[in-house]
Amino acid sequence: MTAQSIPLFEMAFTRCTVILILSFVWLKRSRQPIFGTSSVRKLLVLRAFMGYLSLLSFIYCIQRVPLSQAIMLNFTTPIVAAVAARVILHEKLKIAEIGGLACSFFGVLFIFRPVLNIQGSTEAGEANISYVKGSNHLYAVLVGLVSSTVGGVSYCFIRAGAKAADQPLLTVFAFGLFATPAAAICAFIFEGFVLPGFYTLLLMVILGSLAFLAEITVARALQLEKTSKVVNILYLQAASTQLLGMSLSRIVPTFGRLVGCTLILISACCTMYVGPEKEVD
Repeated sequence: MTAQSIPLFEMAFTRCTVILILSFVWLKRSRQPIFGTSSVRKLLVLRAFMGYLSLLSFIYCIQRVPLSQAIMLNFTTPIVAAVAARVILHEKLKIAEIGGLACSFFGVLFIFRPVLNIQGSTEAGEANISYVKGSNHLYAVLVGLVSSTVGGVSYCFIRAGAKAADQPLLTVFAFGLFATPAAAICAFIFEGFVLPGFYTLLLMVILGSLAFLAEITVARALQLEKTSKVVNILYLQAASTQLLGMSLSRIVPTFGRLVGCTLILISACCTMYVGPEKEVD
């Protein structure tokens, strides 16, 4: 059995729908207020809006630039989140946390550098590409940077909303409530609907359920820990993807990939357990 090719907005709609349903059921079973108190609703609305704007921008970006470049742009989000938390939430950054974020980002650069070089050589060989295409590529990159920036700010609102409501699941439900109809409208306007088969639909539901668990975990972590620590741990998804691919013989274990994974693992450990207490004011 093979999965169908599903439009991105339709995939986003399915994922957001699964997140909405699961978070609603969880809140009802735990007898929690669905919309939270009036004092946190503004934070929840801002979190939902910023989260979907980041998702929308990222989808636009990956449709118009090579996937590896879009992923690289997306991995600037933790850095933006740490800086935004310093400004919005007035969180102090430790020297170890700044170094950890830099080390993790360099690890991502080591992992994706071979792919970027290959794509760069291919694009350089196509010298007859028009200026208009180059302008569109630059525009897509700028949209990708907007996605990273808005995504970083969204993490700040997740932390603020989770702490104010004392229930991190509310931030997940708010995102699903806003993003589900928004993704449906985008799918209807920009893409054609593709009826998924049973196997494809099952995969989409499973991925949506995993996304729900990831959303809850991140929201809970942001409720308990500083933003800079939590977002640095997010770099582990790059390392874990590479290590899993190497173990399944789907990814060639090059020196750059091994160095990148090592840097990310060391950075995550150091951010959690090591580092001086000196802070940057």
